[in-house]
Parts: sequence; C-alpha cells; structure tokens
Amino acid sequence: MTLLVELFSSPGCRRCDRAQELLREVIAGLEGASAIEWRRVNVVAELEYAARLGVVAVPAIAIDGRLLFTGLPSRSRLREELQRRLAAGAGSTQRNQESP
Repeated sequence: MTLLVELFSSPGCRRCDRAQELLREVIAGLEGASAIEWRRVNVVAELEYAARLGVVAVPAIAIDGRLLFTGLPSRSRLREELQRRLAAGAGSTQRNQESP
C-alpha cells in the first residue's frame, strides 16, 4: 500500500516552504517511508482540485485525497498520523496476503 501525501501551497508562501521541509523530515524518519509518495500542489495551478478537497488556506496537507491539516501541523501530529496510516495499511496488506 502506498500513501499519497499532498502539500497544498502557493507561490511565495514561506509557511508552505516550512511545511515542505517538515514533511520531508518526518517522512525520512519513518519506518516504511518508502510506502509514502508526496507531491506539492500549487493551488493557483490546481484551484479546482484544491477546492474539491476543501482547501481554503495554505499550507494544507491531504493524505490519500482527504484534507487532514489546514495550516502548519506540529511535527508530532504529522508523524502520528502518517504512522497510524502506515500501520493500518500494513495490517490490511498482511491480511490480504493471508487471504485465500
């Protein structure tokens, strides 16, 4: 299972740059980091997509198409959410492999 993490940002947004650095650092420190893909979404270029997810301010972070954080999350909240989702994905993958 792969998690898709999307960082919604706008050009010139310094908090967005900090959110990107935080995201990179947190992912790099996680066991199972190879199961995480992430991308930076420019809300100006992808306004319709951002609006569809409910993004009204940047930075914002969505995981697997669901908006979870508006604003810059704390390192611990971001790490906990990613760990929880990785663990849930590992459990479902393991169950799928065990199914006949």
